[in-house]
Amino acid sequence: MVQQVLYRALVSTKWLAEAVRANKLGPELRVLDASWYEPGQQDAQKEFRERHIPGASFFDIEECKDKSSPYELMLPSEKHFADYVGHLGISNHTHVVVYDGDQLGSFYAPRAWWMFRVFGHRTVSVLNGGFKNWVKEGHPVTSEMSRPEPAVFKATLDRSLVKTYEEMVENLESRRFQVVDSRAEGRFRGTAPEPGKEGLEPGHIPGSLNMPFFNFLTEEGFEKSTDEIRSMFQEKKVDLSKPLIATCRKGVTACHIALAAYLCSKPDVAVYDGSWSEWFRRAPPEHKISEWNRNKA
Repeated sequence: MVQQVLYRALVSTKWLAEAVRANKLGPELRVLDASWYEPGQQDAQKEFRERHIPGASFFDIEECKDKSSPYELMLPSEKHFADYVGHLGISNHTHVVVYDGDQLGSFYAPRAWWMFRVFGHRTVSVLNGGFKNWVKEGHPVTSEMSRPEPAVFKATLDRSLVKTYEEMVENLESRRFQVVDSRAEGRFRGTAPEPGKEGLEPGHIPGSLNMPFFNFLTEEGFEKSTDEIRSMFQEKKVDLSKPLIATCRKGVTACHIALAAYLCSKPDVAVYDGSWSEWFRRAPPEHKISEWNRNKA
């Protein structure tokens, strides 16, 4: 059990390059590109078709979500997730490595990492440094599309790793969980606008702390050391021995908080899936802390 809980959350570009060179990609090792960009910025699928890690498949977060939800990227059902990743050749015995092409080094990959974990799959890792450093280090890329043999994946939702709006409301009173928001400080405080969908004003859930996700990454795009990450949590007075919920705008960069804590041997961080996108639209005014209206006035 300990091996499962503490399964390596990161693999190096060197390790993956050696696996690619040794033709180890197959039913036991699959690589997924989980890139996504705001509409009108870049085309993640087009970029994937042009160049990607040999043997990789594209993990489309827009397809692997609850399309009936009014919120941005809510988790799909167990069946939807199982069917989707099974089609990518992933079984319950596959080691999955996820990466993305963001210039920060990692942006959406931790969301895919968390999604596998929330559906009961523990053998999943993030490529440390992402595609940015894969290319920078001169590892091979290809435009050749892989067509993996479909596999059977059985998904079992781990309710302890995901939180709902109702549970977040309850936490306002109980304070059983610490809440950490991974957005930039301006958006958290309400001094800078929220990107994306119109009508979403910035601000945060009462009692939450702010730890911008990009601070967990080095300038080169690699995850900071465990000691550095642990110190960051200590500086924010986040107690890793106690329950913790991560939030952001739509449940994506919150997964960087979960990954960072996991690297500090805390594998049980829950993510508020609806995050600020849902909270802003459902919570009463007194449960939204923001300097936005004051700044506009």
